[in-house]
Amino acid sequence: MTEGTDSPRRRPPLDPRLLRASRSARRHVVATAAFAVGNVVAVVVSAIALAGLLSELIVDPARRNFGDQAVHLTVLAVALTARAAMTYFGDRVARRSAHATIDELRVAALDRLTDPAHTSPRRLLAERESALTVTLRGLDRLSDYLSGYLPALLATAVITPIIVVVELWTDWISGVIIIVTLPLIPIFMVLIGLVTRDRTRRKLEAMSRQNAQLVDLMTGLPTLRALGRAQGPAGQVAELGERLRRSTMGSLRIAFLSGAVLELLATLSVALVAVSIGLRLVFGEMSLYAGVLALVLAPEAYLPLRQIGAQFHNAEDGVAASDDVLDLIDSDRDDSRGTADAAPVVVRGVPVELDGLGVRGRDGWAPRGLSATIRPGELTVVRGPNGAGKSTIFAALLGLQSPDEGRVLIGGRDITTVDLDDYHRQVAWLPQHPAIVPGTVAENIELFGGRESAAVDEAMRAAAFEEVLAELPDGLDTMLGSGGAGLSAGQRQRLALARTLASPAPLLLLDEPTAHLDDVTADRVLDALIGRARSGAAVVVVSHRAAVVDAADHVVDVVKEAEGVR
Repeated sequence: MTEGTDSPRRRPPLDPRLLRASRSARRHVVATAAFAVGNVVAVVVSAIALAGLLSELIVDPARRNFGDQAVHLTVLAVALTARAAMTYFGDRVARRSAHATIDELRVAALDRLTDPAHTSPRRLLAERESALTVTLRGLDRLSDYLSGYLPALLATAVITPIIVVVELWTDWISGVIIIVTLPLIPIFMVLIGLVTRDRTRRKLEAMSRQNAQLVDLMTGLPTLRALGRAQGPAGQVAELGERLRRSTMGSLRIAFLSGAVLELLATLSVALVAVSIGLRLVFGEMSLYAGVLALVLAPEAYLPLRQIGAQFHNAEDGVAASDDVLDLIDSDRDDSRGTADAAPVVVRGVPVELDGLGVRGRDGWAPRGLSATIRPGELTVVRGPNGAGKSTIFAALLGLQSPDEGRVLIGGRDITTVDLDDYHRQVAWLPQHPAIVPGTVAENIELFGGRESAAVDEAMRAAAFEEVLAELPDGLDTMLGSGGAGLSAGQRQRLALARTLASPAPLLLLDEPTAHLDDVTADRVLDALIGRARSGAAVVVVSHRAAVVDAADHVVDVVKEAEGVR
């Protein structure tokens, strides 16, 4: 993702990455170009018909009747109707294509963010606020770019050259005036755009900071309320909102002023053409037909550029956000995923080694220089103070976290060379905040492959989930909503614990499995974990509970910036 402090990169008005990332964007460009061609044909035809109509009415009194002007009137009516129809349908197509393109970019960005091959959990945490801003509110503003700015840009590339050629053919002096004055509009647009770009970037940064503040506030609000300090962050949030207001108002002031400047330039340019035509008509140096045709076509040469100027500021927010989204979509892979030649791996019966593992976090190394061997048939307990990196060790063992130092070996093979999808099918993981998928209780139990009835029953007894199951209206067939809706926090924890214990996976990773459990249930869980280890599985548990540590075959002590293995 591009930080606001980075030096701005030069991008073309139509980023080729947008066409590569979205099929709807490619269709939109083709359709818009087709409408632009049809529009310029209608403009030239209507101008020719109008010039012929006016010149004959003024010069030839004998042809001042509807019968003699029927052809001109019919052609003019058909051309104007066609132009109006193409404008209407072109706008509808542009709106639909814009929404489809935004959806495709948002899905591609979310797929990249949730793919461990490209975004490790640590990187996702660092980019969370910025990603939320650009993929939600920021990317929605891309609609103005796709439905307004891009059609005007394509119209300029198609319509303006054709109008200039016709103008040169009709009256070369008017054509030269247009050619000389046309560059003034894009020059001023570039100068204004340089100022607007920086202000827009600052506004997006203000939105990102405000989003981050609000997310942190919502996360810690229960704790703040319990401490009676819920109003404490109000001043900081208000200050962020005031910064966003000032940044937005500054952008709007530049937009209004720049719009007036561009309109004035276009008006003065058309006035030069009109004055030239009027003087030559007075002195008889050109025909009335040529003068009317040149005068009608002159504003049409400037119109696409004026539309670009009008749409530029509306689209700038979306362009900045799409630039960040396209950077995200095109970002390089993280080292946390396997290489292109990743191959399946067999976990059962092989040791898992941490070889000098080190991960740099926001508060320093956690852990660093950690070496340990997790052997099948043993219960390994990881302990250490908060912030020492215990959960980070699990992320590295799962291949979700790329170590800054050292490596993780599965049976002697570096985890970066294995097929992680195949590897994850052989691992059961219980995080501190387990995920419950929408579906029945039975489907959640079977999520890690726990389908053997005897193993499932034993796992539910060990986790005391049988008591929870008895309270559910439909037992194992009870439907659960998103995030485990229908169960309390404690019930969700027991369901996840039962799911992990029922898994036949040869490698079990459990983060504080006995937390929030009574002593009797915790002892049953510990017995179940010892039983799984004795059956040949490698069981790794993060725990501070004395009974769990005493029952361990191997204890790994984790300390920040140090190695501690016993």
